Amino acid sequence: MATYIYAITAAGHPLRLEGLSGVGDPPSELRTLKAGDLCAVVSDAPPGLRAKRRDLVAHQSVLERLMAEGAALPMRFGLVGPDDDQVLEALEREREGYTTRLAELDGRLEYNLKVARDEEGLLREILHDSGEARELTEYTRRNPGAQDKMMALGELVAKEVQVRQDAAGRDIASALVPAAERTSEGEPTTKHFLNVSYLVRREDAAAFSQAVHDEAERWGDEYEFRLNGPLPPYSFT
Repeated sequence: MATYIYAITAAGHPLRLEGLSGVGDPPSELRTLKAGDLCAVVSDAPPGLRAKRRDLVAHQSVLERLMAEGAALPMRFGLVGPDDDQVLEALEREREGYTTRLAELDGRLEYNLKVARDEEGLLREILHDSGEARELTEYTRRNPGAQDKMMALGELVAKEVQVRQDAAGRDIASALVPAAERTSEGEPTTKHFLNVSYLVRREDAAAFSQAVHDEAERWGDEYEFRLNGPLPPYSFT
């Protein structure tokens, strides 16, 4: 039977999984596979597994319990191995890499920061700073059929938005680097121009949250800072 994989830990991890169940309906039973100084937390993989809420919650609950009591390499939802023997073979084969990454993550948490800016405020800033944008705006107001000028205005504004968001993103991301051990930049979303994850020592979590708060205060109400965490350190595994 195929084996569903939740996480990899050190063999000495407490592995207190009482009260938790795995994915599937009915829920699968959690078990551990040990190979030397490594361990995989697994269950039988149910057929036709999809990302239903109950299964996502089950997967996340296992990760949260493991991370609360020691270092764990979280696997993304839906990772399945052919069977237990091949999972054990993978633990043996990748022993050095897994051991190194567990040491890097021990006592550390991931926080993800997304930042958006109010569009109206950004457009006001562009019109205030750019004489060319103001001239094109006035011209298109007087001449609504001037498609070439409207396209030129749209291109100019899009370029200015990108330049300003890139600069703000670099500034915000770098300002928080001293409060974290590592960073991992993700792709911007349709709303958020900045999407970056930070690896933070557990004992520094409060200080990091305060640093994000202070940074949000520095940028003001036009900027929306959304901090999520602590999270499984997917971005650093």
